[in-house]
Amino acid sequence: MNGVPPARLDTRSVRRGFERAIQTYAGAAALQTESRQELLARLDFFALRPATVADLGAGLGEGGEALRQRFPDARIVEVDLAHAMLTERRRSWRFWRRRQAVCADVRQLPLPDRCVDLAFSNLMLQWCDEPALAFAEIARVLKPGGLLLASTFGPLTLQELRAAWAGADDRPHVSDFPDLPQLATALGVSGFQEPVLDRDLRTEHHRELSGIMRELRDLGARNAARDRRRALTGTARWRRMAAGYEQVRTSGGLPVTWELIYMAAFAGDRSAASLPGGEHRIDVGSIGRRHRP
Repeated sequence: MNGVPPARLDTRSVRRGFERAIQTYAGAAALQTESRQELLARLDFFALRPATVADLGAGLGEGGEALRQRFPDARIVEVDLAHAMLTERRRSWRFWRRRQAVCADVRQLPLPDRCVDLAFSNLMLQWCDEPALAFAEIARVLKPGGLLLASTFGPLTLQELRAAWAGADDRPHVSDFPDLPQLATALGVSGFQEPVLDRDLRTEHHRELSGIMRELRDLGARNAARDRRRALTGTARWRRMAAGYEQVRTSGGLPVTWELIYMAAFAGDRSAASLPGGEHRIDVGSIGRRHRP
């Protein structure tokens, strides 16, 4: 269909995973909290007085609340694919003025053209098949010079779990995430200007495999690949996967790698936005990687 590749992810499965995790998500989202705080801190580098802010992938609304406190005069539009997440969020609202909750796929936002000054997205883009499709839609709703500030997972995320499953069967069990150059290219073809990207690599350790799988389940991060195995995982395949994971155990336990990619870019006419004097454009190929053990 017009050269658009077939979808790799089952969007309904993504939605169900997060809706089932409503009661457990907040307690398991430590990494999501750290990433959100990092994005919020990066707002200090931009001179912004937005009239409308879109929190894309709003979840339970922690980001929306922080954005409301930072920009009290702005209208905050919280967008999420999971209707149950937004319903849970709206129960905590004491005042409805200047707030909106919108259930939508980021690739098809029910928002007018050029109506948003700041698009904020914390660890949501990895659930989109083609980043360029999401970026193009975000660019459509941003005003000229509007800012996109986002984070997503890179391809090294869950590399140990991916390798362990690869030794157990030939079906996908862990999503493939775009790397930094792919994201930079997608931003460019979607019309964004002056993209700045960097990445943060960190490793956690768990005593048991069950703890890793429980954390992923509590986050709603289930296998949503369209070509995933639909039947229950057999005991033999599970044991092969577990044995493969044990091969990388260290003195600290079973490692779990998370690669976080942060990005900022401007939509349309760059002259309409303001960038502080200390900000510089950099070549994607020169970007290093921070590692946090």
